[in-house]
Amino acid sequence: MMHAITNTRLFDPASGLDETGTILFNDESIIACGKDVKLPEGTTITDGTGLITISGLVDMQVFIGEPGEEYRETLATASQAAAAGGVTTMIMMPDTQPVIDDAALVDYISRRARGTAIVNVHPMAGITKGLDGEMMNEFGLLHEAGAVAFTDGNRSVMNARIMQKAMSYAAHFDALIMHHAIDANLVGEGVMNEGELAIRLGLAGIPVIAETIMIERDIRLVEATGARYHVAQISSRESIEIIRQAKSKGLPVTCGVSVNHLMLNQNDVENYRTFAKLMPPLRTEEDRQALIAALADGTIDVIVSGHNPQGEDAKRRPFGEAEFGSIGVETLLAAGLTLHHEIEVPLPRLIEAMSATPARLLGLKAGTLSVGHKADLALIDIDAPWIVDADSLHSRSKNAAIEGRKVQGKVMETFVAGKTVFKNND
Repeated sequence: MMHAITNTRLFDPASGLDETGTILFNDESIIACGKDVKLPEGTTITDGTGLITISGLVDMQVFIGEPGEEYRETLATASQAAAAGGVTTMIMMPDTQPVIDDAALVDYISRRARGTAIVNVHPMAGITKGLDGEMMNEFGLLHEAGAVAFTDGNRSVMNARIMQKAMSYAAHFDALIMHHAIDANLVGEGVMNEGELAIRLGLAGIPVIAETIMIERDIRLVEATGARYHVAQISSRESIEIIRQAKSKGLPVTCGVSVNHLMLNQNDVENYRTFAKLMPPLRTEEDRQALIAALADGTIDVIVSGHNPQGEDAKRRPFGEAEFGSIGVETLLAAGLTLHHEIEVPLPRLIEAMSATPARLLGLKAGTLSVGHKADLALIDIDAPWIVDADSLHSRSKNAAIEGRKVQGKVMETFVAGKTVFKNND
């Protein structure tokens, strides 16, 4: 079956395409894309007048409760939320019960996702057994089973010797190490950004140095091993400068930022609002502005949702006792587009950071509208305003850090392998 979106703005930073035209695809791949596309007889046509067609997004950091904590999120519900947000590929973190630390579990997740998820799901596997930072996993077997990269999820590898061994091993077959770079000892009992506001609220603070000291250690290990290294999320001006210096040396270092850290700052926890309790914590407004500037100039490579669903009981408790995390896979694109409208983050940089760049880092054939690539697409109204209402989102959990925020940009239809998996009926 042939399908075409006509009269649409075709926008693909990966290839430099930005023109009004038609994209033609079948139930697998893109057949033609551009101004003068001839449509075969019987083609199903979607009129994209006033809308933009982009490659489906690749969300590089998604936590899912299945297996073991399905009450938080399942592969099915997470994929429905992703499709509604224009995300056609989710990269699943290994923080499950049991954790994804052997080839059989990687294979199980891949097969389970093919049976229940409506978007592409690729698992990352643990750097260490049990994600406990003590014994390195067998990367080769995990990679063969389908793991696209290696991470201990929301835990840090505190042992420098273990991290050095992991990087040395990963470098042999060009595997990506993604690290939650924050020193657990310096975090201690901290629950928010260290500073005057934390003192006023009577909450234990998390210093910026907990993040920077770990990134600096890891970059030294990159220099020694040559491994490709990615900081899952950075949150501060100091971290930006460390990453910038590493890149200036030509080191294979990249980093991501949560869209929540681009939208919010530490003041959003002022009323003990647990939905804004994140890890790394929300920092100052100056840090937020620095993150936006670093995204715009390319120092920050990737924007992630950091989608981390938590049950109601885990969030509706005193701030110090509440779990870290926010949902966000469904609002990733809309929140990013809001930054484009309000702060003029260049649209090519924004879309590239949520599609082509994560695909390239992970070796996935995704993130572009190029002919021959899989027809994973999002048709969006870049100007449509709406207010984030957690109850109306598709995720099983409702802990949205940006709940109640006005955003600008709405997904009208999402295609995975040429098939409609979401259609906005507003």
